[in-house]
Amino acid sequence: MSRKYFGTDGIRGEIGKAPMTPDFVLKLGWAAGKVLADQGSSLVVIGKDTRISGYMLETALQAGLVAAGVNVRLLGPMPTPAVAYLTRTFRASAGVVISASHNPFQDNGVKFFSSDGTKLTDKMELAIEDYLDRDIETVSSEKLGKVERVDDAAGRYIEFCKRAIPTEVTLEGLRIVVDCANGATYHVSPDVFRELGADVVEVATSPDGININENCGATSLGLLQKSVTEYRADLGVALDGDGDRLMMVDHEGDVIDGDEILAIIAAHKQKEGTLGDHVVGTLMSNLGLEKAIVGMGLNFHRADVGDRYVMDILRKTGGLLGGESSGHIIVRDRISTGDGTIAALQVLHAVIESGKTLRELKGIMTKYPQTLINVRIKEKIDLDSSELIKRAVKDAEAQMGVRGRVLLRASGTEPLIRVMVEAQDKLETEQLAGMIAEVVKQAAV
Repeated sequence: MSRKYFGTDGIRGEIGKAPMTPDFVLKLGWAAGKVLADQGSSLVVIGKDTRISGYMLETALQAGLVAAGVNVRLLGPMPTPAVAYLTRTFRASAGVVISASHNPFQDNGVKFFSSDGTKLTDKMELAIEDYLDRDIETVSSEKLGKVERVDDAAGRYIEFCKRAIPTEVTLEGLRIVVDCANGATYHVSPDVFRELGADVVEVATSPDGININENCGATSLGLLQKSVTEYRADLGVALDGDGDRLMMVDHEGDVIDGDEILAIIAAHKQKEGTLGDHVVGTLMSNLGLEKAIVGMGLNFHRADVGDRYVMDILRKTGGLLGGESSGHIIVRDRISTGDGTIAALQVLHAVIESGKTLRELKGIMTKYPQTLINVRIKEKIDLDSSELIKRAVKDAEAQMGVRGRVLLRASGTEPLIRVMVEAQDKLETEQLAGMIAEVVKQAAV
């Protein structure tokens, strides 16, 4: 069955427009509460990022849960991975995050974690959607849920993060700029690095409800690059609004993206003997990452884009490390979801243990030039049935051989076909991507 409301990362939209309205979120809380109550569950924890709309949605969500007879613990502003961790800590039936991640403040969303800190199954999401089509029925007064605030949530998560590297490892001697995107990590992540001994320079840690992700954080690295060079820091860490994404900057201000971060962590954990044999990327992961991982004697797997799909393959293979170019990094032996702070600590551990700079460590992989062209279409195209498109792709792949690859994807949110070509030669990627894009345009007529 197809889902009506849930996307790949919960339910998200612009505040005031369906589905991000107080009445819908009230009903969503009730529907989720009913599904959980039907399973004998009784406790849900709720966290949020720093958007001004979070307070409104938090109130609506908890009212719905209480009406279904479920108890609620409010964590306040907390990163998404912290909510996943605290869901397990409190032995809760589910965790809820009110956040639109890296989107601007006008957007917000609601995403759920299961009792083990992973994304909900499709079966549970469909069950919630079934209740969303029904009228709300409040339990009797004596069965209403109760609400409590958790005062030490931030401290619990800080201590959890610090345990992500061995106790004998210290960050003393490192100057780090930490950009928290004026989001949910503003009051936790700088303290994690500081308490481990680093000299921390904080930027974008003054949220006002509307400045989340605004010209800062993992999706806008100019502020971090400028700050790293200005403060003569060893490196910079950029998190997004809900703290599940990481990008980094070396001491010269050059960006280290999710693929390079994944390669650095993989090489270090393999040396430690804590990696296993499998690493998971996505269809968009740079070919250079695949070659680096295979060159380590490891198995590299490509998942569909989205951290839930990365996690699916990690479970199937028993892998412990996976992620996306955008900076969603899952260190599965540490936490069950993407966590920017935990991932950064793995990189910093590698820096300390190797005695190398971040700039030197990123040399573990060589990025292949990539050209991406978005072709706007009027109607959907079946990429698998178009002989014209398949022939163009086959010709491009034959020209590049093992030196490159082609990827065509239909956008899930816009009427676009994304044409991506990677190869060792930048000019070749541009020529072949342009050729394929023209063929897609012809097929779309």
